[in-house]
Amino acid sequence: MKLSSLPYFEKWFILGVILGIIAGLAATAFYLLLHVFEGLFLYSLVSISIPKPLGEGGSLNFVFSSGRYYLIPLSVALGGLLSGLIVYTFAPEAEGHGTDAAIKAYHYYQGKIKWIVVPVKIIASAITIGSGGSAGREGPTAQFSAGVGSIIADLLKLSPEDRRKAVAVGIGAGIGTIFKTPIGGAILAAEILYKRDIEPEVIYPTLIASAIGYTIFGSIFGFEPVFGYYTGSFNPLRLPMYAILGVISGLLAILYVKTFYGINSFFKKLKTKNYIKPLIGGLVSGAIALLVPEVMGVGYGWINLVEYEKFSSFYSPILPFFVILALIPFLKILATSFSIGSGASGGVFAPGLFIGAFMGADVGLVFHLLFPTIVPDISPFVIIGMMSFFSAAGKAPLSVIIMVTEMTGSLQLLPGAMIAVAISYLISGNYTIYQAQVPTRRDSPAHLQEYETPLLTLIKVSSCRIEDVKVKVYTSVKEALKIMRDKDLLSLPVVDDNSNFIGIVYMKDIEGRTSSDPVIKYVVRGTPYVTLNSSLEEAWEILSRLKSRWVPVVNHNVFLGIITIDDLLNAYKEEMKRVGKIGEINT
Repeated sequence: MKLSSLPYFEKWFILGVILGIIAGLAATAFYLLLHVFEGLFLYSLVSISIPKPLGEGGSLNFVFSSGRYYLIPLSVALGGLLSGLIVYTFAPEAEGHGTDAAIKAYHYYQGKIKWIVVPVKIIASAITIGSGGSAGREGPTAQFSAGVGSIIADLLKLSPEDRRKAVAVGIGAGIGTIFKTPIGGAILAAEILYKRDIEPEVIYPTLIASAIGYTIFGSIFGFEPVFGYYTGSFNPLRLPMYAILGVISGLLAILYVKTFYGINSFFKKLKTKNYIKPLIGGLVSGAIALLVPEVMGVGYGWINLVEYEKFSSFYSPILPFFVILALIPFLKILATSFSIGSGASGGVFAPGLFIGAFMGADVGLVFHLLFPTIVPDISPFVIIGMMSFFSAAGKAPLSVIIMVTEMTGSLQLLPGAMIAVAISYLISGNYTIYQAQVPTRRDSPAHLQEYETPLLTLIKVSSCRIEDVKVKVYTSVKEALKIMRDKDLLSLPVVDDNSNFIGIVYMKDIEGRTSSDPVIKYVVRGTPYVTLNSSLEEAWEILSRLKSRWVPVVNHNVFLGIITIDDLLNAYKEEMKRVGKIGEINT
């Protein structure tokens, strides 16, 4: 039995298992490759140390080692150059932040992703991040998991609709695996495709795929949440402060999107070889890292350190810590925009969490100074800052709340997180870091046929030519048969003296009958009809059901005439001409 012929749940259970195994293995390969390039660039070339988060073996007693600090711009630029050469030589679709390309494939290309994108995305992204570029690992994981989903769908000869779903499942399973957030990844697969809608059909298979991918990845690298477990408590007195945090998050999300695509637009217009652009972006990003090295790479370790207020671990050659803390959200926006906006390969989700965390730390410190008893530490603001900022920037409020909760073990903060996220989402409006997102399912080319209004539903019966063809109840069979033959009809409407519609008389019922019999003896009552306000689609349905060439038009039981198939088609053609002329005027 072919997989495509199985019932929905059986089919997608099997596909979920397959895609989950792929997501787990792909995330593992990418994670290991990323550490290889970190070893080559940051540890061997630059000889600096980068903190790891608690869930990946990190420590809160981290001490920064500056090493050959001056080589940071060279490392990031070299990584950008190598990434650009690989991407623009083999698969230009792999440039940028990956997730957007996968979303675009879902909406516009029936889920088609070239196989070459998969290895190119893995290698190029590992080089970008490993060399110190400001980028995340979720975008690459999403794109290459989606790419493999597309390939699997083609190998199994699935329909274009199933291939699209496989791509969405790949996005969610890939991100849920690399972040160790299986539930959030499943919801993200459905939510990230739209600005204010979800794709419910992909949740079930992504739950399976994300769980399996997470199991494989966690079995190798551990199941502890990326940022460890938050052990603080919830204080309702902080709710107004979280609301203010939501406002700031929404505004900063707008700045993130505008800055990223402003710099991206600059690089697109820049007249130089495409593979040179990531080198330039890397140089600028590396120069920013000379000032504040915390902006390099994914930055998860730094998030943990600021969450637990390990301020002595932070480093800058010239800036005091509180200046670093104030500037770092904005410097991270710039570093990410130059690293990824220039055309190198990497994600924007992890930088978004970093920006949100440090923005939350800034807000938390202010409230700690003002209300030290209510805000004894900044940890909840760091966590809710991550949620509220990227919920707004990525237009995925539900999944981001769940994902950050899974990454931090912070269920107790959910009431405050929900308020901050709702406000930040509102403030940020239509701004999104994922430009391929469409507002709702109705706006997606993938669902165009589901929501397209047929033209027949817009044309009224009153716009058709209505023919006055009928017989009265006392008309003889002989006369009725003559009218039928003259009009080339197999049936006729029957009315009384007041033109009230009675029913229909059929040729097959009166042929061979006594010619003087009145047709009332053979009329079929209860026949469906249309009114002047009925649509042509309703008329067409009656014609199809009755297998007739005409349908009666009645108004308050008074017979007005009939419309034939020819009348219906002529009205349709006239409307098509009118719509065509309007289209020409509008263009």
